[in-house]
Amino acid sequence: GGIWMNTQRPEWNDANNALVGKGLSVVTLGYLRRFLVFCRQLFDRAAGPAVPVSREIAAFFSQVADSLARFAPHLATGFDDQQRKAMMDALGEAGSAFRGGFYQHGLSGEVVPLPVAHISQFLALAQAFVDQSLRANRRPDGLYHAYNTITLTGDRASIHTLYEMLEGQVAILSSGLLSARDALALLDSLRHGPLYRPDQHSYILYPDRELPGFLAKNCLPAAQVAGLELVRALASAGDHRLLSADLDGVYHFAGGLRNIKDVNRVLSALAADPAYAALVQSEAGQVRALYEAHFNHQQFTGRSGSFFAYEGLGSIYWHMVSKLLLAVQEAAFQARSEPDGAALSLALRQCYRDIRQGLGFNKTPPVYGAFPADPYSHTPKGQGARQPGMTGQVKEEILTRQAELGLRLHAGCLSFDPFLLDPAELLAEPGTFTWLDGAGASHSLALPAGSLAFTFCQVPIIVHRGDPARIEIHYTDGRLETIPGTLLDQPTSQHIFHRDGVEFLTVSLAI
Repeated sequence: GGIWMNTQRPEWNDANNALVGKGLSVVTLGYLRRFLVFCRQLFDRAAGPAVPVSREIAAFFSQVADSLARFAPHLATGFDDQQRKAMMDALGEAGSAFRGGFYQHGLSGEVVPLPVAHISQFLALAQAFVDQSLRANRRPDGLYHAYNTITLTGDRASIHTLYEMLEGQVAILSSGLLSARDALALLDSLRHGPLYRPDQHSYILYPDRELPGFLAKNCLPAAQVAGLELVRALASAGDHRLLSADLDGVYHFAGGLRNIKDVNRVLSALAADPAYAALVQSEAGQVRALYEAHFNHQQFTGRSGSFFAYEGLGSIYWHMVSKLLLAVQEAAFQARSEPDGAALSLALRQCYRDIRQGLGFNKTPPVYGAFPADPYSHTPKGQGARQPGMTGQVKEEILTRQAELGLRLHAGCLSFDPFLLDPAELLAEPGTFTWLDGAGASHSLALPAGSLAFTFCQVPIIVHRGDPARIEIHYTDGRLETIPGTLLDQPTSQHIFHRDGVEFLTVSLAI
């Protein structure tokens, strides 16, 4: 189902703020997978055989690990509602035992060794559960669920799915779960599905839809309540605490009923009345089901399902589109290490460029509705860009832009990869590049046709066509060093990071 949002607080997407308490986030689950993969790599490189932890943490760790191991056989077949609830209880009891002990006694101060091998086994098992859950959230159309809801009844935990959301597709792409072929299938479904908005050549957060007007709400045709003797008896008595009929014979739940708890309070009051007690006993379940089916509060998300601006219906949220851009960029690079990687990575690169074409600076002012180079929060349906400001979109744009220019980082070393570099960005005619150094002094360099320039850590990098690939390092003391290939060593990279010793780089690439 996802990570249970039981803290009564929304997460990133506060437009879904009505989900807290009953919502399950597949989005957070996708990012948890990414973190688990990182942690597994971290502990695989651990220097010692064990990690010192408090005795209480070690006990908590063992209890959680034992619970996961006990339910691991269900990973192959999936979980039914009872198995899901049993696992939630087991993990919840482990957490409650640790928290209760900590609140009552604190930590003992006793430190015990936790073997790194046990941690690695635990992380691998945890990832297996996360992977199973993510795969279970694949929709028939090839997209993935973003948020679900949970209903707890007795020994069961039931999962109910919501409509598709762009956020869920970004999370699953970022998680690293998908192969390049699966990523392509998802992006194809996304491009040809209800989240694509042709007028902006981009993607909305949720499918647009028509909402019922005020007068169309809370209207139940007589046929829907025809079999309920309790409703008939209340109507005959002129009792409108539960339902009432208008002049056209259409029934309406009482205006004071805000949720199922209010319905239950009215049913309890009616059950105490001898005139209705037997009818309530036999039909209360049907009345509750009718109320829930009509209002469907379980599926209410908040403003994402009822507003038409900000993060509402028909609205593009540009930060999420930039997150999609970054996720697809990562998938394109990762594809090159897979079988048939060359063709798959080129296809993903095309998807990346298609998404990029829908973002700000590629638009004209009439289409964007603002100056295209300025960051804006969102674009509502039928309007131009709104809410200017340095939104979160900026950080993804910095990361994606670096790779578009060919700049990448590997194990603390700068490298250059022209995979995403668009030859159309190279200068058609000679030009001049001007920049400020770390002391604020202005400098200029002449650029030949067929080149481009940018700065990284205030060090200019000039990229141009050249074969074979090589890097020329121009040091501040006048030295020039030429190295073959596209990878700088760590000491030279450190000089660039620290802004000392390197004046500029000239990089020749097969573009």
